[in-house]
Amino acid sequence: MKVRQLALVVALASAGLGMAQQALAQEKQQFFPVLTGRTGPVAPNATPWANGHNDYMKLVNARGGINGVMTLIEECETAYATDKGVECYERLKGKHGGATVFQPLSTGITFALTEKVPNDKIPMITSGYGRSDTADGGVFKWNFPLVGHYWVAGDTVLQHIAKKEGGWDKLKGKKIGVVYHDSPFGKELLPIIQERAKMHGFDILNLPVPAPGVEQKAIWLQVRQQKPDFVIMQTWGVMTPTAIKEAVATGYPREKMFGTWWSGAEPDLKDVGAAAKGYSAVMMQHGAEPQSAVVKEILDKVHAKGQGTGPKEEVGSVLYMRGVMGAMLAVEGVRAAQERFGKGKVMTGEQARWGYENLNLTQAKLDGLGFKGVMRPISTSCQDHLGANWARVHTWDGSKFTWASDWLQADDQIIRPLVKTSAEKYAGEKKLTRRAAVDCGS
Repeated sequence: MKVRQLALVVALASAGLGMAQQALAQEKQQFFPVLTGRTGPVAPNATPWANGHNDYMKLVNARGGINGVMTLIEECETAYATDKGVECYERLKGKHGGATVFQPLSTGITFALTEKVPNDKIPMITSGYGRSDTADGGVFKWNFPLVGHYWVAGDTVLQHIAKKEGGWDKLKGKKIGVVYHDSPFGKELLPIIQERAKMHGFDILNLPVPAPGVEQKAIWLQVRQQKPDFVIMQTWGVMTPTAIKEAVATGYPREKMFGTWWSGAEPDLKDVGAAAKGYSAVMMQHGAEPQSAVVKEILDKVHAKGQGTGPKEEVGSVLYMRGVMGAMLAVEGVRAAQERFGKGKVMTGEQARWGYENLNLTQAKLDGLGFKGVMRPISTSCQDHLGANWARVHTWDGSKFTWASDWLQADDQIIRPLVKTSAEKYAGEKKLTRRAAVDCGS
């Protein structure tokens, strides 16, 4: 072979090797689409969630990936609008080899995508939002409300109020106002409140607020006139500080106001400051966790390298931590799937779904990931797509949140029948058949 021909062969071989290496590198990326709400009525709250999520994905790569598979993220902005969320889903679901899992960060988008993900075979994590009945994995194979849904939030916040009053019997004859976003998100809380009201004899004052929730004077006039003993808030974004400011203006005691977990973060209260002192909210396990090991590692391996997604000052705040938790759950489902389908391989959405259905995050594993003191163990199964039902309550002291309760566990004896009844109603409407036992291993 002449020298010129040999050089050409080497060049082609090198080019082929380069292409192979590039292809290999591409194969070693696990794609996690990110639906964001950085604009619109929930931007102050949804932005730290996205920043926390993305920083944790960067931390995973700094740790060496998921058994060597690097995470890849791409954002799509929904502005908390369902139609835009569906557009983002359609745009991202097939990119970069296919989406691993979606986290819509919106109950409205979740409702819409619940119809789509079974056909596309892409799992969906909805920690703390979406349909509560999707905890029933026997009907909702592709939905995972990991760690919490609104019926857990409603039950645990009522437990906290009952404890403060001296027991459930002390709620008999009391009136509890429920200020809620007049949307599927807001209404999702009501079934557990109604169930507990029937059990314990308290009255409910429903106070729906039209989206986006910036006009609430009429609602708080009702509160002033009807004087509920407590107010529970199922609010999100600009609606929460608006509600608290109206409560201050009408003189309703903040000590009698309790938010669910999307209604109790720093952006909700920082502008109200000391006037909001005494306001509490139930938390989906974590709160602000600036001293946690995972936060210190993110600061060291991501922000100190100039790779932080958002401002350093927000790292460890409530909603930043919820994004961190969401990313960790997404990653650990893939890690679990790799144990079955091949360690170090990129998982398909269908394989990742198996991982989310077989999560076994023990306390030792969580501690090893940096979540010591932040989260409790999570264990899912074919029938249980929730995995954990613990919560805590924190209270605003005028400048920051402090824990105001021990761990609270939602009452499974009450919630499980609600979940099953609602899931079977959905299955009947959609003409679905409950999964057979043989499907649980698929």
